[in-house]
Amino acid sequence: DPYQQTKFIIRKIERAISEAGGSLEDVIRTRIYVTNINDWSAIGKAHGEFFRNIKPATTMVEVKSLIDPNFVVELEATAILPEK
Repeated sequence: DPYQQTKFIIRKIERAISEAGGSLEDVIRTRIYVTNINDWSAIGKAHGEFFRNIKPATTMVEVKSLIDPNFVVELEATAILPEK
């Protein structure tokens, strides 16, 4: 399910950024790789639930496949964390 996979990935990203001392509000860019561009609406909905008010620069591209055939979305995030 592209929607659930996207939410799962963003929660993992959120945990990683939190462990580094930041939050999703520090994300300035996301890159979304999808195996079926027709899933863009469900993926965008999940992405928007986390980033609607943050509005990082975002790119979504279709790829032939991901490393596991069960994966339908991969997401990268770039964050600028506050200095400690």
